[in-house]
Amino acid sequence: MSAPANAARGEASIRVAGEPLVLRPSFAALVAAEEELGPLFALVERAARGDLRLAELVALFWHCRHDAPPALTRETLGEAVVAGGIAGATPALKLLLRQVLAGR
Repeated sequence: MSAPANAARGEASIRVAGEPLVLRPSFAALVAAEEELGPLFALVERAARGDLRLAELVALFWHCRHDAPPALTRETLGEAVVAGGIAGATPALKLLLRQVLAGR
């Protein structure tokens, strides 16, 4: 799918169809996520309370995907998150949310 995640850029990765998918929290990606999900700080607060919905997690990942293959759909990404379990997606989610709060 894409090159390995670059921690210096605040990137994370998850596995989709056995391949790593890099999630890059760029300005454009976060603006797009905020347009769909509302204020990012509220998203962080919901996550901290354990109130983050699966659809919100997948939406954040979708907007932050980087160098994804053209055939990747949001549904496929969602199915990969479900297949890997919420616990499997948590490290990537934590890294992205940390970037929202702290920046690079």
